[in-house]
Amino acid sequence: MRELIALDLPAGPAFLHALTDAWERGDAVLPLDPKAPRAFTEAVLREMQPAALIDATGERHALPGSRPVEQDDAFVVMTSGTTGTPKGAVHTHAAVEYGAFCSSTAAGVIADSCWLACLPLSHVGGLSVVTRAILTGTGLKMLDRAEPSAIAQAQIEGATHVSLVPTLLGRINPELFHTILLGGSVIPRERPKNCIATYGLTETFGGVVYDGLALNGVEVRTTTAGLIELRSPTLLRCYRDGSDPLDAQGWLRTGDLGQIDSETGVLSVHGRSDEMILTGGEKVWPHSVETVLVSHVGVSEVAVIGVADPEWGQRVVALVVPAQGQLPPTLEEARELVREQLPVAAAPKEIRLVDSLPRTSVGKLRRMRLMEQLSSGERSTNG
Repeated sequence: MRELIALDLPAGPAFLHALTDAWERGDAVLPLDPKAPRAFTEAVLREMQPAALIDATGERHALPGSRPVEQDDAFVVMTSGTTGTPKGAVHTHAAVEYGAFCSSTAAGVIADSCWLACLPLSHVGGLSVVTRAILTGTGLKMLDRAEPSAIAQAQIEGATHVSLVPTLLGRINPELFHTILLGGSVIPRERPKNCIATYGLTETFGGVVYDGLALNGVEVRTTTAGLIELRSPTLLRCYRDGSDPLDAQGWLRTGDLGQIDSETGVLSVHGRSDEMILTGGEKVWPHSVETVLVSHVGVSEVAVIGVADPEWGQRVVALVVPAQGQLPPTLEEARELVREQLPVAAAPKEIRLVDSLPRTSVGKLRRMRLMEQLSSGERSTNG
């Protein structure tokens, strides 16, 4: 019987050994976050029902109530859970292998390339780096955390390719990498030429759209309501509970809103459909406003949300983390910056200065927590 094996291991040789050993036995792997609270890990184990857990010492612990996996299953990967309860996406060896070679080709990987895995391996952003290296036979360096000094040392030691979240760009020298795959958060329009903006989900085993264009074999379309749908050889087989999110033709409806340019075929992603702000009868996409505001020299990070307003229905509010040593924009400066690039309705009516933004371990905003942060009484600037 093929089993699911949970790996509660940091990035490093032990993780690689446990992964390849499980695969050689015909088992699938559930990567866990060693830094997660114990209660969260225990909840994941109860829901995913692996047969065993390998801990940081390398010891294997049998677990009760396990459920087997199918013959070709390679991974069960937890979704980010930013908009609800996390699910376990079941990915096959065939899907993972296709993604490894397809993305490597698009990223300009050659025989002597070397990947750096520095994002959490419990999510596809980090895990897909490891599988690319294993399956294509390229070099691999692994870091347990994305510290700028450690990334710089990895560059010196020959790392050529990496997946990062945008917040790390300003803390490293990006020019030393051949290619940087960016995802997981608002990606700045102005970025180094070696940076590729990726779009994908846990269900697609990472990015399948690079700089707005679908990778080879991947199909993208939008519904009449603007919802993005994907069909890809990298798609999950099902969720761990047996449910299948794909329609009869194999399309996955993402829940993200976007638009495909009729001339270039380039996909623009607006954000989650449930994040859209309706203000004064006009639709505003937080992602678009965030992309504009983060270009200001005084903005380190920004999140845009809609807050109930008796006059406008919702008002656009920007939560800004000021850049160190720089003055954040005033409300009028922010509004003018947005009005230069977006419809006037998108201009924020309020700015709140905050010390940090709630994010997942891979840099995605936890928007469900932003309202709590907004009501905490941190500094604000109103018109």
